[in-house]
Order: sequence, then C-alpha cells, then structure tokens
Amino acid sequence: MSTSFAYLTRMSSPIGRLELTSDGQAITSLSIERDGHLPLEEHQERSNDVLERAVKQLGEYFAGDRKNFELPVSFGGSAFQRSVWERLGSLEYGQLTSYGELGLELGRPTAGRAIGGAVGANPIPIIIGCHRVLSSTGKITGYSGGEGIPTKLWLLTHEGIMLAA
Repeated sequence: MSTSFAYLTRMSSPIGRLELTSDGQAITSLSIERDGHLPLEEHQERSNDVLERAVKQLGEYFAGDRKNFELPVSFGGSAFQRSVWERLGSLEYGQLTSYGELGLELGRPTAGRAIGGAVGANPIPIIIGCHRVLSSTGKITGYSGGEGIPTKLWLLTHEGIMLAA
C-alpha cells in the first residue's frame, strides 16, 4: 500500500482492526489486520467526515443493520482493475459471483487469472465486496484481506451465505 494519504483512521471489528485512508473526498483504502499488524500502524490517526461516515457504516454492517454502503470511493489501478472493482461494487449484500462470471460480464472470458489478480488487489475490501467472489465450482480459493480464507468465510457467513462443505 502506498503511504501517500491525507487522512487515516482505525476501528475495531469482529474480523480484527480495520485501517481506512481517505484523500479528503473519498475512501482510498481499507486494510484488515493480519497477524496483529496494520500496514500504516506507525502513522497517527487523522480523521475526516468521510472516514467518520465509513466507521459508522462499517459498524452498522458488522452489527447486521446495514446491507449497502453509501460512501464515495476512489482507487488508482489500471483501467482493467478499476472495471473489476466497479463491478464488485455493484454486487449486493449476500450476492455471489465467480471469477468466470466476472470475466464474461467484463467481456474478458479468458482472463480468469487477471480477474483473480484484480480481485485480490482490491484496495477497499468489505465496502467493495471482493469477498463475494468464488471459484466457478463455488469454492473459496483465497482472500487477501485479514487472515485470508477464515476472514472471507466470516464475511460470507455474516451475510447469510452458507457454502456447501
């Protein structure tokens, strides 16, 4: 993650501490604690309105009271990555898709590996629901946030998605 940001805040959650950054207008990143650490933990918090709204909405999400985020987001990345992240942002609470379906929807049916890379590089997980992407067989193949697959499984279960064993 780039250390170029204007605002930073942290919050507790059932999946570990979260760290959010903002450029002053939008959310630019969300990191989930991994092995007790956050990427920007050496930096002081400096909140703003958009981060305060994000903390409130994430709290409501984890409490089961919010299904949709109403937050401005801004991310860099390539045009291809942004197209994947924008599609992920349109997935609704509890709605699943697969890497293959994403490729078909984006007109890139043979780009499974690139789709997977873009999903894994999502800079704003949870708010941009990359945890809602499974393999074409319905299996959890990985998750780059928090503690990996256990974090993804927690988020899916929280949204009422029960996967076959």
